[in-house]
Amino acid sequence: MSSPHRNHLSPPMFPLAWASEWGEDGYGLWQTLIFNDVRQVFRWIEPGTFLMGSPETETGRYHYESRQRVDFESGFWLADTAVTQALWLQIYPGDNPSRHQEHPDFPVHRVSWDDAQAFIAQLNETIPGFHSRLPSEAEWEYACRSGSDTPFNFGETIDSQQANFNGNYPYANAPKCEFRGKPVPVKSFPANAWGLYEMHGNIWEWCQDEWKEHFFVANSIMSPLPLLQAGDAVARGGSWDADATFARSAYRYHFDKSQRSEFFGFRLLVDG
Repeated sequence: MSSPHRNHLSPPMFPLAWASEWGEDGYGLWQTLIFNDVRQVFRWIEPGTFLMGSPETETGRYHYESRQRVDFESGFWLADTAVTQALWLQIYPGDNPSRHQEHPDFPVHRVSWDDAQAFIAQLNETIPGFHSRLPSEAEWEYACRSGSDTPFNFGETIDSQQANFNGNYPYANAPKCEFRGKPVPVKSFPANAWGLYEMHGNIWEWCQDEWKEHFFVANSIMSPLPLLQAGDAVARGGSWDADATFARSAYRYHFDKSQRSEFFGFRLLVDG
């Protein structure tokens, strides 16, 4: 677990104090939080530039997906999966809000944006040196795309062997496919090019942002957002019950931050 060669794209510190394991593989740098034997891997997302939103020619596009260049001057560590029920129960023993509890590696769900913030605050307080938050929607989309510029990070279309969505409502002219009717355990599908799992489908993932119909980043440079005080919060990625169109990398929508649904979960981000 030696440190890699450093350059301007490398994290300022590696590994961080909370990491129990770390290394580099074909996806890049990683480090693992081990909390009461529950493991959560974080992937280094290098600084860079991308076009957020969708081109006007993209099938299923909505007007609030307008394109904007976004620059990340600093990288960040993003969890390779949504928060699992196993990890949730380390903070709230015996209090699993999820409807589907068949497997500890199911993503925790039926949690509101407020619930996610409370969990994060408690997790940060419990683990010395650990400072996590929700990703902004720009960070989320940048990581989801993982260098791609297609509707999905693996190409122009999607099927049930690539993601968990409502196969009765496929993308564009694709044939209908399997509708599982519930979430699946994390890491059920191949990771994207940056080592992140289930960025399309399975559960909607809460982001830090307050909803704004016309997305705009001042100076096109991302910085951490303040906590949402009022209004709706952004969710990304679609879910096991959502149409394939809503699983696109660019799709963005909003929900009341107090809303609990079996379709909502979240993943963690740690600043670099």
